[in-house]
Amino acid sequence: MSTSLSVHTESPSSLDADAVVVGYHSGGDAPEPASGAHDVDAAFSGGLASTLSLLGASGAPEEVHTLASLGAVKAPVVVAVGLGPAPTDGPVDPDTLSRAAGAALRSLSARPEGAGRVALALPARSADEAGAVALGARLGAYAFDRYRTGEKAERRAEKAGAATLTVISPAEDAAAAVERAGVLADAVSLTRDLVNTAPADLVPEDLASAAQEVAQRTGLAIEVLDEQALAEGGYGGLTGVGQGSANPPRLVRLAHSHPEATRTVAFVGKGITFDSGGLSLKPAGGMDWMKSDMAGAASVLAAMGAIADLGVKVNVVAYLAVAENMPSGTAQRPSDVLSIYGGKTVEVLNTDAEGRLVMADALVRAQEDEPDLVVDIATLTGAQLVALGTRVFAVMSNDDGVREDVVAAAGAAGEAAWPMPLPGELRAGLDSAVADIANVAGERWGGMLSAGVFLNEFIEEGVKWAHLDIAGPSFNQGGPHGYTSKGGTGAGTRTLVRIAEEYAK
Repeated sequence: MSTSLSVHTESPSSLDADAVVVGYHSGGDAPEPASGAHDVDAAFSGGLASTLSLLGASGAPEEVHTLASLGAVKAPVVVAVGLGPAPTDGPVDPDTLSRAAGAALRSLSARPEGAGRVALALPARSADEAGAVALGARLGAYAFDRYRTGEKAERRAEKAGAATLTVISPAEDAAAAVERAGVLADAVSLTRDLVNTAPADLVPEDLASAAQEVAQRTGLAIEVLDEQALAEGGYGGLTGVGQGSANPPRLVRLAHSHPEATRTVAFVGKGITFDSGGLSLKPAGGMDWMKSDMAGAASVLAAMGAIADLGVKVNVVAYLAVAENMPSGTAQRPSDVLSIYGGKTVEVLNTDAEGRLVMADALVRAQEDEPDLVVDIATLTGAQLVALGTRVFAVMSNDDGVREDVVAAAGAAGEAAWPMPLPGELRAGLDSAVADIANVAGERWGGMLSAGVFLNEFIEEGVKWAHLDIAGPSFNQGGPHGYTSKGGTGAGTRTLVRIAEEYAK
């Protein structure tokens, strides 16, 4: 899907568009027009707010009402979207704007004629607000139609491809903010596309090919290790997890270099293109969305493309640890012992705890680049959903300051993250009778934290490291909300870009 973005300063009531989007705050007896909505509100006899009140509108966040303008404004359709209470001091929260724009575009995109030409007259007095509106609108217009067939799907694809979005903003630097928002939206959309792709169409070799395409487009350096190179190099985690599949594993290394960079960041992404659980087979009800188990690697790949496009002044190396976890006569067995890259041995007590095995290989390799910070991102544990639900990802670290910085970067990027500990007492539960460490603990409690403790065992002393568990937020199994569609969400992509930008300062 190709959606264009532009900025204009003219009144939304006179703009030639198929629809105009305005915002309303809750409060009083009727919703109150937000900044940017007053011209459109005044164009309606008695005020648009009065009409919205008759329709039951309250201005609650993401509440959407679509009305025919009947000639009151040039656009034939007006979409009023709720922003919640008006802020008492300062601008509207950027993520509130993004979610409102996303909700409005989801509503318009669902029409048979598609979204078309949309003027966004939401609060955009500053560049930050304009960027937030643009980002939310682009993500709200997202659709994954690869497997749709028939005339209806063809018409939808044609209309989606013709969508044009205009942000109404007086800010002098709004154009740059909107352009940046477009780069971020492209990155999140790529993550979503990869996660939504059927696993038969995205085996490890395919994900490596997708990385090569991004590298070719952006100028990133790339190296791909195939199964033979992995075996010869001693990457026992990737080799062990991948040996049960007809589709062999890959380790992809990407690098962004900037001549003015003084620091290096390393990203590591879990790329299990399908997770059956291996011989420790998942139940059927827990397997249908395991195509999303490569969301960490997808977010790393997409973030690297955005970092290159934005020209961020920091060196970034990225590793995609890619394998397919399948049961077969060649699959690894519970009680097998693997030798991770670098030599540490792991007893595999549960083959469904495979992500940490491939991540261990990549984490050890990433530290050879001597980065100032290592950040890994993975759909690592079901325990993450138990602890934090489906919209908040966990952040663990071996450094308190790094953990807080990553959580702050996520918040600044508009993503929900929560700091979690790495309790030292959980390490004893990972003791193995025969190897250096076991891949799962003997008790079920604190599973998300013990997985982080396991990964920490492969981080050298003195290396700053953070771990993001995005198991729940990476895939939306419920209904769409805000700018988030059903299926792949792109969680973590914007946070990684933000971390790189912070290290460039």
